Amino acid sequence: METGNGTKISIFLLGLSEEPQLQSLIFGFFLSMYVLTIFGNLLIILAVSSDSHLHTPMYFFLCNLSLVDICFTSTTIPKMLLNIHTQSKIITYEHCITQIYFLVLFSVLDVFLLTVKAYDRFVAICHPLHYTVIMNPQLCGLLVLVCWILSGLNALLESLMVLRLSFCTDLEIPHFFCEIDRLIPLACSDTFANNMVMYIAALLLCCCPFLCILYSYSRIISSIHRISSAQGKYKAFSTCASHLSVVLLFYCTLLGVYLSSAATHSSQSSAIASVMYTVVTPMLNPFIYSLRNKDIKRALKKFFVKENTNE
Repeated sequence: METGNGTKISIFLLGLSEEPQLQSLIFGFFLSMYVLTIFGNLLIILAVSSDSHLHTPMYFFLCNLSLVDICFTSTTIPKMLLNIHTQSKIITYEHCITQIYFLVLFSVLDVFLLTVKAYDRFVAICHPLHYTVIMNPQLCGLLVLVCWILSGLNALLESLMVLRLSFCTDLEIPHFFCEIDRLIPLACSDTFANNMVMYIAALLLCCCPFLCILYSYSRIISSIHRISSAQGKYKAFSTCASHLSVVLLFYCTLLGVYLSSAATHSSQSSAIASVMYTVVTPMLNPFIYSLRNKDIKRALKKFFVKENTNE
């Protein structure tokens, strides 16, 4: 495939391990996690869409987050499973750029939706009397639309910046997918502009939303602290405990990837660490949101009872 300077190259994804005896184990492990991710997030979407009592801003954003998690894992895992099954490590240049675009798109969308959910909880707990007025359907739809537009524009910019790079030889990426910060250092042309765009985007689109989440929760904790009864405090905190758990899981795993990469300087170790935020986190999200959520459990029970009755 031709790169920015017209050179034809081949791209090889080295995966998590080059040992043949581990390939079947890796295939089964990732297939199981992928099926769980799809099944768990689809259940959340079905539960919310089938129960009118859950047609609220909190569950509207949760549905969008579940959809994004399905898309996020579907960007990488099917190609990885196909490569293991066919015993091939090749990915086309076009497929690699496409994968980068959707990875950046859905990872930034994850961050934005977690931030929007934090704002929703902030309004619900700090301004409960004005919640339905502030978080009206028009605003909720607009917030999600803005998240998609900003994420799409950023992903398009970063993908186009990669397209301008020149690669002189065939590429070996020590990963199971095309990650932008693995591909850029392999270019034989100047990558200063790419690195600047990547770092500025990370600062604006990851760090700033995280600060917004921290601010929201500082106000939430302050409001909960002012509630006199212990039962009232527990009820208020329980409405945002699941979201806080997912935020901590997402950012801690993301931080762990880059810390492990910087500490070990091992590409293989970094690839294994990235499994946490690309596969494990989307798989665990529906379980975190549903295990202690009586509304989701009730909606799922009602949905399956209705299906059995129809049969």
